[in-house]
Amino acid sequence: MFLTHFIIGLMVSSFSITVILLIRKWFGRQLTAKWYYHLWMFLFMALALPFIPTDLYNFNTFFSGGDAYQTNAPSSNMNITGTDMIQSLHLIQDFSVSVNRPDLSLLNIGVMGLWMSGMLLFTFTMVRGWLTLRRIKNYSYPFSNQEVLMLFEECKKRLQIKKSIKIVISKRVQSPMIFGLFQTYIVLPSQHENWLSLKNYEYIFLHELSHYKNKDLLTNYVILFYQIIYWFNPLVWLAFREMRLDREIACDTSVLQLIDDDSFSEYGNTIINFLDLSKQSSKLQIVTHLNGSKLQIKKRIERISAYKHSTKKSIRKSVFIYVLASIILTIQLPFVSAFATENDRYYFNNDGVVFEDLHQFFKGYEGSFVLYDHDAQQYRIYNEEKSTLRVSPDSTYKIYSALFALQSNVISPEESTLSWDGTKQPYDAWNMDQDVSSALQNSVNWYFQELDRRTGFETIQSNLQAINYGNFDVSGELGEFWLESSLKISPVEQVQLLQAFYYNQLGYNEMHIQAVKKALRLEKSEEARLSGKTGTGTVNGKNINGWFIGYVETKNNTYFFATNIQNEDDSSGSKAGEITLSILKDLGIYKENGGEKNGEKHS
Repeated sequence: MFLTHFIIGLMVSSFSITVILLIRKWFGRQLTAKWYYHLWMFLFMALALPFIPTDLYNFNTFFSGGDAYQTNAPSSNMNITGTDMIQSLHLIQDFSVSVNRPDLSLLNIGVMGLWMSGMLLFTFTMVRGWLTLRRIKNYSYPFSNQEVLMLFEECKKRLQIKKSIKIVISKRVQSPMIFGLFQTYIVLPSQHENWLSLKNYEYIFLHELSHYKNKDLLTNYVILFYQIIYWFNPLVWLAFREMRLDREIACDTSVLQLIDDDSFSEYGNTIINFLDLSKQSSKLQIVTHLNGSKLQIKKRIERISAYKHSTKKSIRKSVFIYVLASIILTIQLPFVSAFATENDRYYFNNDGVVFEDLHQFFKGYEGSFVLYDHDAQQYRIYNEEKSTLRVSPDSTYKIYSALFALQSNVISPEESTLSWDGTKQPYDAWNMDQDVSSALQNSVNWYFQELDRRTGFETIQSNLQAINYGNFDVSGELGEFWLESSLKISPVEQVQLLQAFYYNQLGYNEMHIQAVKKALRLEKSEEARLSGKTGTGTVNGKNINGWFIGYVETKNNTYFFATNIQNEDDSSGSKAGEITLSILKDLGIYKENGGEKNGEKHS
């Protein structure tokens, strides 16, 4: 969602700028001018974070494998809905509850429209500045003083610059400037000839060439790009204003390192003289100027008058402070990763995967089907993009809620009954005492909510982390974070977890695994046995998300599957089950034949 990126961008940019400004304030005297300016390079990296795939810096994967979670129960903000038994799929019936969620689509569109309008406005301003710069270039004429040109070549040699740089004169500028990435120009104002000496020329050339050598011309474009993207954040504008001043001071320092100590005051006077000529600083931000505003010039002159050559000790201090800044700014990476809900995609090594075209089974739905053939050790996937997209697990989560409660001795395979408290529930099947088998079969929300309460949030969280459950985000409300809220998982991850569960690679008590397996059994045919769990996500009265996950056990093999479907108002677990059974039949893996059934009902 764009709104998420917008908020992340605002948070990252504001935090990074605040840190840099504080470091400048606290350690400014210990930093050399060069390192003082280079602190701003961290800002460029920070501003790029919202545009970088979060899996590249997702610290959560280093520290944990999952997150906490809990169950859902009807509350005052839930509307009860259900879907009728599908005749052709007699083994599954949906029991789902509708949750109310705010519709942020209009806000998202509004924020995006406002942001794009601002971008267009500032892009127009940049283009207008570029056209002004082009007119300056077109109406300028070559500089012809050979003595000064020879001095310019000597300055280039001192700075080890070989590229051809043109010097031109223009009546349209009042201060020397340099611009141009491919063909670089130094523009001198036509009024300069009345008073400039060779020394003045030398200072101007050294200053502008230092900008070129330090890649400041490229930096101008990077600054403009970020100003357009982050036009809404006044801190970004403040930061780049300070950055430009720091850049000029760093450039002044580079010049002072090249000239005699006795020439410092003369260099400062050259800058001041151009301030006298300039009524106001230029608004062309893709060029670098010798002059600036009166306040900027004052600060630069103060630094020039106080300049001392850097010592090894001051350089070591600068490096230490620079490293400290990098550590502080890196701290925000885990928070950005955790907040970026757009990281709801699982990055799956799909080498050797067979991609199937099963669109005929998904008519009217966006969806994905993932099958893992254990014997062949091969995945077969329909819709690669959707197969790794994380969405709410809804009631499929209850498999692991039961497992965590068993493992924590909240219940046992022999004693798993919880008493119904008499509160009227939306379905008759919920209005009675439940054990783990009946609760999974009838997807009884209150049962799993009570299990989670007794198991404890921290225990559930550590278990989810241990099994690496989806995005392991449990920031949603108690009892709802798995129900079209924060917790999300992809079809591929569902299948991987089912394998780990089935073969008990999770390290749980085998009796507990078997108890949950028993509750998941749906039907047994002559050749195979089907187990599974559905889930339906109902938001504001509309079924928007349907799941059916499980496995098929044959005599010689086991197949694990996950089907997810989505549309605006007709995606249910039972429909996902119907699609799944059609695919399994078509693949020759499982065929309903009226054999033994458990008669379970899942949602």
